[in-house]
Amino acid sequence: MTATRVAAIDCGTNSIRLLVADLDPATGEITDLDRRMVINRLGQGVDATGRLHPDALERTFAACREYAEVIAGYGVGPERTRFVATSASRDAENAAEFTAGVHGILGVTPQVVSGEEEAHLSFTGATKELAGGDFKAPYLVFDLGGGSTEFVLGTQDVRAARSVDIGCVRMTERHFAGAEVPTAGQIEAAKADVLAALDTAAEAVPLTEAATLVGLAGTVTTVAAIALELPAYDSQRIHHARLSYGQVREVTARLLAATHAERAAIPVMHPGRVDVIGAGALVLLEIMERTGAAEVVVSEHDILDGIAWSIAR
Repeated sequence: MTATRVAAIDCGTNSIRLLVADLDPATGEITDLDRRMVINRLGQGVDATGRLHPDALERTFAACREYAEVIAGYGVGPERTRFVATSASRDAENAAEFTAGVHGILGVTPQVVSGEEEAHLSFTGATKELAGGDFKAPYLVFDLGGGSTEFVLGTQDVRAARSVDIGCVRMTERHFAGAEVPTAGQIEAAKADVLAALDTAAEAVPLTEAATLVGLAGTVTTVAAIALELPAYDSQRIHHARLSYGQVREVTARLLAATHAERAAIPVMHPGRVDVIGAGALVLLEIMERTGAAEVVVSEHDILDGIAWSIAR
């Protein structure tokens, strides 16, 4: 069977990402042709206003114009392109403006998926290559985004899934807005918010029954890069790295105590994550504490890969 070439786009609250890849359904292999990310901060102010900001829309449309050129260059048509939009566009009153703009540029209609479908896509992307390795099932996969975090438990199939509204952008805007360094009171308030959301997630997903905890998305990969003391971001070193609870706790404490300039000076820090990484790391730490996991396996393959496989089906 010949490989299927697809283009997958994941538009979240903090970033918009593109994957152009060749998929071989017979072997389960995915070959990246182009994988890139733009920090578009689509979720700017959505938690407070309920609307997508005009500047955020324009940043997103600019990224879409760039991606349209890349997709066309690889000869992928609209029938093999899927655009999935997540938390921010679920929450916004003016989502129709976003949808029309994207369709006008890319020729595909954004699919604003439910949190549950988002969780299923993330699970497929993260676990398709874990089977047969030294990672024990069942897996608890969490996708820590800008506006929401999806939890999904399963082995080959999904047993349970739930999306809750905690993410690095939402927690920053809600609790750390305007703070150069968050106070102890702000941190405690954010923790309480996260714990309440984890209670909600636990109503649907058993959070302590997994043999392997798998963490996805930019907060988790950035914390991994810091813990590994990488001189530059290296996806091959980060993919399937195992971070201990102690490492995550140490990095989180460092980030929450750092100034904006100190966070920006970390070699692996993407400029678009400087202001939200502290809140994101706090969410990660609270997830590890709640699940009782001694370590988290970091995956560079996530919802974007899951979207790609959904096209091949």
